[in-house]
Amino acid sequence: MKQLRLKLRLTLPLLIALAGAPAFGQTGTHPTNNPPSMMREQAAREAFIDKLMSRMTVDEKIGQLRLVSLPAGSNPDKPKFMDDIRAGRAGAVFNTVTPKDIRVLQDAAMQSRLKIPLFFAYDVIHGQRTIFPIGLGLASSWNLDAIRQTGRISAIEASADGLDVTWSPMVDISRDPRWGRNSEGFGEDTYLTSRIGAELVKAYQGDDPAARDSILAMVKHFAAYGAVEGGRDYNTVDMSPQRLFQDYLPPYKAALDAGAAGVMIALNSLNGVPATGDKWLLQDVLRKQWGFKGITVSDHGAIMEMIKHGVAADGRDAARLAITAGADMSMSDTMYGDNLKPLLDSGRVSMADLDRATRDVLRVKYDLGLFQDPYRRIGRPENDPPDVNAESRLHRDAARQVARESLVLLKNQGGVLPLRKQGTIAVVGPLAKSQRDMMGNWSAAGRADQTVSAYQGIANAVGGQARLLYAKGANVIDDPEIVKYLNLYEQDVDVDPRTPAQLIDEAVAAARQADVVVAVVGESQGMAHEASSRSDIVIPDSQARLLRALKATGKPLVIVLMNGRPLALGWENDNADAMLETWFAGTEGGNAVADVLFGDYNPSGKLPMTFPRSVGQIPIYYSHLNTGRPFDPAHPDKYTSRYFDAPNGPLFPFGYGLSYTRFELSPVTLSSAEMPRNGTVQASVTVTNTGQRDGATVVQLYLQDPVASISRPVKELKHFEKVMLKAGESRKVSFTIDEDDLSFYNAQLHYGAEPGAFNVYVGLDSEDVKQAGFTLR
Repeated sequence: MKQLRLKLRLTLPLLIALAGAPAFGQTGTHPTNNPPSMMREQAAREAFIDKLMSRMTVDEKIGQLRLVSLPAGSNPDKPKFMDDIRAGRAGAVFNTVTPKDIRVLQDAAMQSRLKIPLFFAYDVIHGQRTIFPIGLGLASSWNLDAIRQTGRISAIEASADGLDVTWSPMVDISRDPRWGRNSEGFGEDTYLTSRIGAELVKAYQGDDPAARDSILAMVKHFAAYGAVEGGRDYNTVDMSPQRLFQDYLPPYKAALDAGAAGVMIALNSLNGVPATGDKWLLQDVLRKQWGFKGITVSDHGAIMEMIKHGVAADGRDAARLAITAGADMSMSDTMYGDNLKPLLDSGRVSMADLDRATRDVLRVKYDLGLFQDPYRRIGRPENDPPDVNAESRLHRDAARQVARESLVLLKNQGGVLPLRKQGTIAVVGPLAKSQRDMMGNWSAAGRADQTVSAYQGIANAVGGQARLLYAKGANVIDDPEIVKYLNLYEQDVDVDPRTPAQLIDEAVAAARQADVVVAVVGESQGMAHEASSRSDIVIPDSQARLLRALKATGKPLVIVLMNGRPLALGWENDNADAMLETWFAGTEGGNAVADVLFGDYNPSGKLPMTFPRSVGQIPIYYSHLNTGRPFDPAHPDKYTSRYFDAPNGPLFPFGYGLSYTRFELSPVTLSSAEMPRNGTVQASVTVTNTGQRDGATVVQLYLQDPVASISRPVKELKHFEKVMLKAGESRKVSFTIDEDDLSFYNAQLHYGAEPGAFNVYVGLDSEDVKQAGFTLR
């Protein structure tokens, strides 16, 4: 075993409190790191806030901590809502999304005694009016430039609607596809998610957060929300400190280092403590170790929910826990408004706690430029767009290009794809004509009627050159109780009243007339959403029966998947001629799907999550630890870590994705067989397009520390590059490996690299790799 260079004498509790500090640079402000001009700006801001707070009453300070939404229901109490704003009893508003409506609320704030402006927030997750692919789709592009473009366009469109803040990026690492909120995030990998989250923050906020076309980013959900037990939303998270700091916390920290001004606190408990009341998480880690100076916001109703978590006796107790832990703003509950003043009067909450939270809120408003101009993003009434849903407000070209890159070709047996724009094509499936599902969940102000369905995209592509036949073939799901659940708050699933047999018969009749069948199947967007965890992750039975019937016709079968999580696709993979993973691809999704199906665009997407063979394999992810008895598929001995009743290993590994051309990698060459402390080693490969078509692929570099003081993952992604190559072209791709790439948290939670041998793997996915090695001295 390698010997640690440093013998630690600190106790474990103190180490947990200190963990993370050596790994990252500090977020926020520090006199030695900032130029004099920035220091002057910060001093001016703090002086402004000091003066304002000296004039504020306790009630006005409490009001700044309330994040409210217009009451829902058939008879909302809008007059009281407006009275609260005029009285300074609200600090911010969410879910109001047009300049006209936002202006009315800001006008009310300008009638308050101190005229403190509101800020306006919304879930701009993957677009505002132009909807881009869901998070898993964006991650599948492995193209940071494209992802940055989606964030910039989102900021431009959201700010034009009067919004100041987005609840994004969502950087929760998830290794359980049963969790419905996988669709919002970027997958299972710490490094890939960290890179994407940081790029989106910079894209949203731009060079100046006060600029009219910038919005502030609030990274979420802090922390480890994606690790909920059983993939059940809102559930418990319990994990070791090493796993927390090594795998789950880095993406939040990366977003904060990129400048994210806010943090949304997670709904889950972490090792027994609800995150909303976790002083260690919100102060020791976030504020003290990471130097965060921004704002923290509870998730929807989360302060009140600490009563049901079993750590607060009542609302007053919950408010006390949240404010003293460091939760600045209360989203959509009355806990702060009703309870903070009595808590102050009784001495159970200090004025310092209230002042700290109020200052955080005012600081964000100052940085947004709202004190200088409360209408900075809302604009003047005469400049309101005549039609907020106007086609001219969309960025269709960008949406189509990004959507193309998000699609992952999973199978292409016999070169059935790309299709030819001739003959007869049957387009079948309950999602084929769905515009709403193509947008995906959390689709902000996007409109279904402006979204291109898969069928429409195919029709656009073939024009009059091919005959198209359509049949729905099945409902998304036949279970009436599940349909009722999915339609509880919005019409998610439309049910065709015909019998399943009638629907299938129609589809089979169409298939028999066709040269090829394109089956658009998967999940409705509401099946892969918040509060939409699934106990199984197969194609629903109604659609599975349809696919079997289509297969029985003997016609070539192309499956186009629409879904917000990895699915178990055993039968589909065995029986389809081709499979294309399209996730929920957004406003231009249908055109992008058609571009790939017909070869107008060569697919280049790679999976950001492992696809299991069955739900019983979960959790399954590429960067797992080894065991004392690892399974070796070449020598499948009995007494190894394996399942005996099914093939072991994933159906499709992390980083996997096919192309219409072929790529080959040379062996890995290293600049040196040794890396000195604080030095680097360069790893290089030559990638060649050996096929007949131009195309792009993603070269991925993984590292392994095979002998360490604690067991380390079998491999971890540390670098990647997407390269475009013409047919026959070769290019050398090089990655610089430094000591931070080799570092981890040991058993004592000390972060650093241990000397010894390291394996380098370079490939086009996480399994098919070339290997080399070097030694850290």
